[in-house]
Amino acid sequence: MARKKKRYLTATMADGYVKTIGPTTDPFTHYWRVVAELQNGRTEVFWGHARSLAEAKKKRLPLDEAAKMRGWKGFAFEIAELVETDG
Repeated sequence: MARKKKRYLTATMADGYVKTIGPTTDPFTHYWRVVAELQNGRTEVFWGHARSLAEAKKKRLPLDEAAKMRGWKGFAFEIAELVETDG
């Protein structure tokens, strides 16, 4: 059985933030990020990667409830495609 090639995956968000993950052999296709605005004006960032755009979009579903439970003033949810890079 041949070994899978390890690769680096990079996502560039709309605000210019660049996130690189790896080396990995996992078939990730998308990166997602939640930037939550807290009551005290600070922010918290939650992120992850998914194996499909549909899987990444599902991460948005529980966020309204999470915002209520955690007392966030607001939040932004973003998805970016991962592209293979040299690292």
